[in-house]
Order: sequence, then C-alpha cells, then structure tokens
Amino acid sequence: MTRTTIYVDGYNLYYARLKGTPYKWLDLVALYRDRILRAQDPNAQVVALKYFTAPVMARYARHGAESTNAQTQYHRALESGSSGLVEIIKGFHIFEPTHLPTFNENAPPSKDRVSHVWMIEEKQTDVNIALHAYRDAVQGKTDQVVICSNDSDMEPALRMIREDVPSVRVGLVMPLREDSSPSRVHPNKRLTELAHWVRRHIRDDELVQSQLARNVPTKRKPASKPAHW
Repeated sequence: MTRTTIYVDGYNLYYARLKGTPYKWLDLVALYRDRILRAQDPNAQVVALKYFTAPVMARYARHGAESTNAQTQYHRALESGSSGLVEIIKGFHIFEPTHLPTFNENAPPSKDRVSHVWMIEEKQTDVNIALHAYRDAVQGKTDQVVICSNDSDMEPALRMIREDVPSVRVGLVMPLREDSSPSRVHPNKRLTELAHWVRRHIRDDELVQSQLARNVPTKRKPASKPAHW
C-alpha cells in the first residue's frame, strides 16, 4: 500500500471549480480518495486529507453572517463525516485600503493613474500547504503527496520534495472544469512538469456523487447544509 496524504487548497478549489455550482457541500474524502485517487493509484491508502482555508469575513461576504455560519457548518461536517481523516488548517484574510493602477482599455498600467480600492487577500494558505507537504515527506509520514491546486506558488515545494525525497511520489489534481473552450483555465505547466501523475480536471458527475448528507451527525447537533448552498 502507498501511504498517501492529500493537500487541498480550499480557496483555489472554490473559485476555480465550485463557485456558481450547487456542489459546495462537498465530501472531500469521497471525491479525492474514492473518485479520483483510486483510479490513478489503486494501491493508495489515504492516511490524511489536509484542507487549507481561511475564515470567511462576514462584512465582505455576499451573504454576510450567513456565509460565516455556512463555513462553520461545512467544517463541522467535514471533520465529523470523514473517519478522522480530515484536518482543517486555517490561515486568515487581510482587508485593507490600497492604491492600484486604474484600468484603461487603451493604455498600459501607469503609477500616475491610480485608484483607491479595498483589497482582500488570503494569507498563509500557500505557505502552509508547501510546509506541510514538505515536512510530511522528509519526516517519512507519507509515501505520496497529492496536491490539489493549480497555483504556481506550489512549484518550489514540489521541486524540493522531488530533489530531497525522491522516493516520495507527487500527484496533482487540478481543480478545473472539464471544458474545451478557448477561454478555459489550463493546468499550470510549472506544476505538471514536477508530478508523477496529473489529473487535469474534476468532472460534474464526480462532484454530484461526492456530496455530504444534508444533515451530518456530529458530537453535538447535526451539521446542516446551508440553504443558499
């Protein structure tokens, strides 16, 4: 058996694949272990799934406090319905005013034309994924790391794992749509070149088959799927 740890970039998964779909109440273990990994490596045994995210900022979220509650319900469902495999690692958001170049369709960006805007940015997710994957590999906690992201910030970590722990396999799952249109987002070549295997998209039918129960039992009251999801 190949001890396998899965690292999911929650921000990348949401904005690249789940936003605008009815599939947000997603059972990550069912999707990555049972639908994707099993086909790529039948000998894989998932020892952990690490989900990297940041708390929702209610004042910025479309649904306000309901968005915060939805995330809380989802995290409770993940932790209770996964046989102890899911670990949630949280970063944080910064939300502050800044100046950025003003968009002008007929001119290049210029520091002489700027607009005062609010900036929201998720912090620590990328570095947390990189450090967790590298540490698990060098400490011998896993035989295979599976990175679920299309973010080029993962490149240094994957390169170091390949160089420092060549016995550890690297898998990539791109959280992208199965779409042949010219405007689609493509897998990051800087990442794919470092992987032993690559899954380039996640299909709708896989998401449909990997939904949590509407009400997931927990040690307290059940975690329930939010109405607006």
